[in-house]
Amino acid sequence: MPIIGFKFDSLEAKRLKPADGGEVKINSAPKITGMKEVNMPTLGKKVLELGFEFLTKYDPSIAEIKITGNVLYMSDKNAQILKKWKDKKVMPDEMNIEILNNLFRQCLLKIANMADDLQLPPPIQLPRVRAKGQQEESYVG
Repeated sequence: MPIIGFKFDSLEAKRLKPADGGEVKINSAPKITGMKEVNMPTLGKKVLELGFEFLTKYDPSIAEIKITGNVLYMSDKNAQILKKWKDKKVMPDEMNIEILNNLFRQCLLKIANMADDLQLPPPIQLPRVRAKGQQEESYVG
């Protein structure tokens, strides 16, 4: 079933301390913070609204970028999905994969822009043009 809506509620980016010039590791992790059923009058049916938090941390602790928001997901099995969520805090695999892929795509693009504003390395490796024979640098992100 499809994702029918996506919105950001908050965007927070902060530099915690200056980088010391050493290696910087970047870890990004999405987290579903809640799930509820909401009425969608335009569709004439109820859909699932999932709250999320997406956190990117720079190690050593030089910066942190956090995004929160909601995803609207349409399913014919709302009751079963909600029960499973309330009991075990898990979603069906197909739904979980679709939601997480969407969160990574939406949030990492936004975080890459925010990281650039703070003069931090992007959380994803971007393509780089190199001269012939120049060796590729390693990237940790």
